Parts: sequence; C-alpha cells; structure tokens
Amino acid sequence: MGERRTWACCLILSTLGVSLVHNARAQEMSSLERHGVQEMLQTVSKEVTKHYYDPKLHGLDWKATVEKARERIDRENDVTLALGDVAAALESLNDSHTFFVPPRHAYHIDYGWQYQIIGSHCFVTRVRPGSDAEAKGVRPGDEVLAINGFQPLRDNLAEMHYILQVLRPQPDLNVRLRDPAGRERQLKLVTKIEQAPNLPDSVLHHQSIIAAQDVRHALRPHSVEVAGDLLIARIPDFLFTEFEINQLMGEARKHQYLIIDLRDNPGGSAQPATHLVGDIFDHDLTIANRVRRDETKPVVAKSMGGHAFTGKLVVLVDSESASAAEVFARTVQIEKRGTVLGDRTSGRVMEAQYYTYPLGASFYALSLTVANLVMADGKSLEHTGVTPDEVVLPSGADLAVGRDPVLARAAEMLGAKLSAEDAGKLFPYEWPPETP
Repeated sequence: MGERRTWACCLILSTLGVSLVHNARAQEMSSLERHGVQEMLQTVSKEVTKHYYDPKLHGLDWKATVEKARERIDRENDVTLALGDVAAALESLNDSHTFFVPPRHAYHIDYGWQYQIIGSHCFVTRVRPGSDAEAKGVRPGDEVLAINGFQPLRDNLAEMHYILQVLRPQPDLNVRLRDPAGRERQLKLVTKIEQAPNLPDSVLHHQSIIAAQDVRHALRPHSVEVAGDLLIARIPDFLFTEFEINQLMGEARKHQYLIIDLRDNPGGSAQPATHLVGDIFDHDLTIANRVRRDETKPVVAKSMGGHAFTGKLVVLVDSESASAAEVFARTVQIEKRGTVLGDRTSGRVMEAQYYTYPLGASFYALSLTVANLVMADGKSLEHTGVTPDEVVLPSGADLAVGRDPVLARAAEMLGAKLSAEDAGKLFPYEWPPETP
C-alpha cells in the first residue's frame, strides 16, 4: 500500500491522463469478481473508519451505508455497477477529496473536447484537433445544455467529470449544444478508446515515463513579460519542483507587477503552495489550520524575507481552480496582498492521502481526506470556494475566437495595455498525448 498527501481535487486524474476505462457495455460479473469488489469495499470501509479526519463522519451511519453497498453489490450483474456501489458509499460523505479509483485497465480514453462552468453556464472551452467532436462541429464557445440528458451545473459538474473520466467512461456522449448565435443542436460524439499494445512490461514502463514527461512539460509553470514592468506567470498545477518555482519567482522579482494565473489549476501538493505564499510575503505567515481527527496544527509559509516579491499582485481564478489554488488565492485576499480576479472557484479544499492497493496485475486506489483546512479567517473553503474581488467572465463569443478578457482586465488594473485578443494568444493550450 502506498500513500501521498495532496491538496488536489479528483479532476487531476483526468488532467494527467490516467487510463481508468471501464467498457460501457454490461460486463457479466463472475463470483470471483464479485468477491473482489466486496474486498475493495471492506478495505475502503476500514480505511475510512481508521483515517478519515472527522471520526464522527459528519453524523453519517457509516456501518449502515457500507452494509447497503454490500447488499447492492450482491445483487449486481455488472461489475461496473458494483464498482459504482463502492464509489457511492464514499460519496455519502459529501467530501471533495474522498473518492474511489477503480482498477485500471489497459485502455486510454479521450473525449476530444473540454468544458467548464463559467458563471452559471457551461461552455465548451477546447476541442482537440482531429477529434470526432471537431469533425461534428463542436467549437469553443458552444454552451453545453445537456450531456447524456443531464444539465451540467456548478453543483454537479465535478461528479459528472468523475463518472465520465474515472468511474464509468462512455464510448459516446449525447450532447445538446447552443452556439454563440443561439442555434441549438443535438450531437452524438464518439469517444476515442485505444487498447494498450501487448508489449513487454519494460517497454510499457518506458512509454509511460515518456508520456508523463510530455504531460509535465505541458503543465510546467511558465511566464511572459508584458510592457517591461509586468510579468504574467501561468501555473497549471501545484506539482512543480522547488527549482521551477525559484526560477519563476526569481524572474518575477525583476518586475514591479505580477499576475499569477491559477485558472484551470486543480491543486497539488501542499509544499509548493506554501512555498509560493512565502515568495510573496516579507514575513512568515500562518495560511490555515490543518484540522485532523486527533490534532490541529498551523500551516505556516516561511517567508523568503528580502528575496520575496514585493510589487503589485493580481491572481486569476475560475471555476476549475481548486484546492491549493483556492488556498493561495484566499490567502492573498485575507492578507490584502493583492486582487483576485475571475470567477468563483470550485470549493474543493481539503487535505487528502492517496492510497493504492494491488489487484493482480493492476491496482485500485482511495483518496481519503485526513484534514480539513480552516483558513486564517476561521472559515473552510470546502463547498464554498473563493469569490473574486472582481468577477470577470469570458463570453461564449470570447471563447469562440480565443479572446481572454480576464487576463486583459488584470493587465489593465496594473497599468499595462493588453488587448483581449493578444491576451488569448499568450499561453496556447498544449493537449496531452493521445496515448499513454
């Protein structure tokens, strides 16, 4: 069993291209498979009872919840549905960082398009070139009215992502869209599913390392200088190395103004987030209190002292900014260190440990919340998120042509001239590799 501590939401699994496909066709479950799922449920149940940060489990009757899941598994004929029963038991805790990852299979899935909540609406944000979605006319800026009959909303989008990306990927999606001109259409979008080649383990391991390196390159922190005095730093996640952040902030200290773009940032490890906080304050700072089942300890960011960035700061967030990204943005607000701009964040802020368990040639996993993070103002961001100091949202028309009015507004606040058209070109999106 392995474990690691993160401030990251479950969507990072899909961001890193983890291959967790279950065939959407019914899979008749053997007695051996049923026993295996029951064993997974038992393991998950014990870990929750032993390690979950709230020993009272929010008042949930956990034994009864697990027993109901066990009974459902005994009645299921489809192994995918049985695995869903394990996931549903954990979902009863209503915790963003506690979730089940079923056994991985030798498949890679790519829906070919991405979408997110902007304000109170869901929009297509990206379409992979060469995908079925592109061939059928899906374009950035299309409003997503329904996916397989369900309307995507702030309250259910994370769950939809989890089901479609992790728990029960689909071979196709029925979507209803509305383009910026108001025209609606119904499409069936075919998912690209590829089976891993039958190669020696050493070769597959080497390929997985190469793929991971490609993904990390796309997710690296990087920056662009604008108008001499302004640096715009794009930080796609909080999994960067100390060298990467020192390099980035070393560049920032050469400028009077800094924009830190945390949009689409799902969080990551606790240490890089606290490190970045220390880079923008000239004194040590208690970010939050880590409330565990048996103790409460402060999360302290050590200042870089005379090497900290002291200029004006704007932080960009959106509905996909989660966990460590939210902690950073809220710290900037509470301490009045800068301005937070964009959309309300996701409200998925806990500290979790990630456990993996062997299962034959594969594995299954559990992300389990081991601490609540209570910010310096005495409040938790879980299910609440960060409300920006100024709400600025791109429209469907902006997405359609690649304009970025959020970044343009941030630059304007710092005295720099940057059009929405030019802002949209500064950080072109890099699609992750299609195959693992």
